Formats: sequence, structure tokens, C-alpha cells
Amino acid sequence: MNKPTFFRSSVMGIVHLWRSVMDVKFNPLKYVADPSLQSYFMLVLFTIWSVAFGFIATYHLGWLGYSTVTSVVVHLTVLIPILVTNAVFVDA
Repeated sequence: MNKPTFFRSSVMGIVHLWRSVMDVKFNPLKYVADPSLQSYFMLVLFTIWSVAFGFIATYHLGWLGYSTVTSVVVHLTVLIPILVTNAVFVDA
């Protein structure tokens, strides 16, 4: 068997890191039995990290007029439908 290329190994490493944080099948939230609670915890963690990165970006990049609330709202408008779709798929 041939050794995987550097590109393939890099991509698989990125996928593994992504799943270990963002996929509830792989992260520690897999031990929470209820999928709606898993989604709730992921949503809370997402909000906390969005606000934290918003403050960091505002401070270090010197963005004038940056609104953390707007950033959280925009991210939530994308994330909530994804979570609802995931809950429907898991329930089906």
C-alpha cells in the first residue's frame, strides 16, 4: 500500500480536527442523549466564541463600527436553519 500524499494527509487532518470540534458524533457532546440539547449546547458555545472573536477582532484590527451583536445575528441566521435541518434529519 502506498503512503498517502502530503496533500491528502493534510486534508484528512483538517477534517479530523473539524469533526472533533464541530460534529457531535465525535466531540464530547456525543454523550448527551438528546439531539436538541446537543444543538442547544453547540449554539451556546457558538455564541460565546462569536462574541469572543468579535471583541478580539475589534481590539486587534481596530475595526471602527464593528458590531458584535450584528455579527452574532448574522451567524445565527445561518446556523439555526442548519440545526433545525439536522434535528429533522436525525429524528427522521
